[in-house]
Amino acid sequence: MKVSIVMGSDSDWPILKPAYELLKKFDIEAEVVVASAHRTPAKVRELVTTAPERGIGAFIAAAGAAAHLGGVIASYTTLPVIGVPINATPLNGMDALLSTVQMPSGIPVATMAVNGAKNAAIFVAQMFALSDEELAKKLADYRAKMVEEVEKKAARVEQQLG
Repeated sequence: MKVSIVMGSDSDWPILKPAYELLKKFDIEAEVVVASAHRTPAKVRELVTTAPERGIGAFIAAAGAAAHLGGVIASYTTLPVIGVPINATPLNGMDALLSTVQMPSGIPVATMAVNGAKNAAIFVAQMFALSDEELAKKLADYRAKMVEEVEKKAARVEQQLG
């Protein structure tokens, strides 16, 4: 299965790029598309309604200033949609976070932290790993590496304290 990473503007790419890179590390194919829910709604509808034909199994959608892209995507599909609120306004992303997390009953959008694109990639990998043992092992290895890195950093701090 593949992931479709969708953003309403190319200015969201620096936030979403770490998700794309992490998906590649997990050997999960991803397409990256700029399509605005407001400026190019027909493109969004076409992207979502043709997703099964392209092997898409989930969407990661940036939620910037207008923050409706994840909800619009979810309205056209029963595939999982993961929203990543972007810190793009004077409200520091809180407007995007609230509009993403407050979807109406029946049209869910899983919501990550503001600028939490890496967690969106991990969440997709966890979903796909339910039916992919090799991917499940990669996730376990990823977690083990995180533990090692934290332990190394803790040891450095302890050494500095003497």
